[in-house]
Amino acid sequence: MSDLIYEVVNHVAWIRLNRPRLKNAFTLEMIDEWAARLQEASKDDDVCVVVVTGNGGSFCSGVDLAVMDELYAKKSALAWKTLLWNRIHRIALTLNDMDKPVIAAVRGTAVGAGMDMALMCDLRFAGRSAKFSEGYIKIGAVPGDGGCYFLPRLVGHAKALELMWTGDFVDADEALRIGIVNRVYDDEVLERETQAFAERIAAQSPLAVRLIKRAVYQSRDCDLRTALDLISSHMGVVLTTEDAGEALAAFQQRRTPQFHGR
Repeated sequence: MSDLIYEVVNHVAWIRLNRPRLKNAFTLEMIDEWAARLQEASKDDDVCVVVVTGNGGSFCSGVDLAVMDELYAKKSALAWKTLLWNRIHRIALTLNDMDKPVIAAVRGTAVGAGMDMALMCDLRFAGRSAKFSEGYIKIGAVPGDGGCYFLPRLVGHAKALELMWTGDFVDADEALRIGIVNRVYDDEVLERETQAFAERIAAQSPLAVRLIKRAVYQSRDCDLRTALDLISSHMGVVLTTEDAGEALAAFQQRRTPQFHGR
């Protein structure tokens, strides 16, 4: 059985980390496959939403210790930087270029790079067993996969520093309270509820969904005037499409829209 499983269900692509015995710790080969599958989903017109999850009782415990041991043996700062920049960071950079919504469905442990992998998704849905920890401080390291970028944007700088300096675990309810996750479900219904939510998004105008995502992230990093200039361009483009006309007609006629290619 593959260490990473990819399937598309009703316009929703599922990427499943599949090393449950090791809490879905990832190898470099898994990272390569993960990035490739994200690229595939991004280009596939049948895919409207992507969900990342872990099989078994955990989401992801970070990088496999065998990879860590190999790099420690090299005692090379350049080897560490090359590993992160050329391999592990490919997930964050691929997601940064991806306009389609990406949801992390988290059960059990999400630690270190595993937590960062969840943070870099657009939304996070948690099972009640979910536990999040940056954890790097416990091995004398710094958050190596975007945690210093993503976590403060969700919980604020002070809370992010607290979590990164202590490595404390945050359970599902606390993660919901402080803004790490969007929703919490019982473990046994997490995937079903995530699929249902993803299908709701997939039923919307694909172009509008993607432009909303793009505008939100671009507006985060610019001034108001630039953000409004950007959104006026997006609005001008989207309202002239067949999908917008179909969405408006369906709304007025109180029916389900039928978008191009569906």
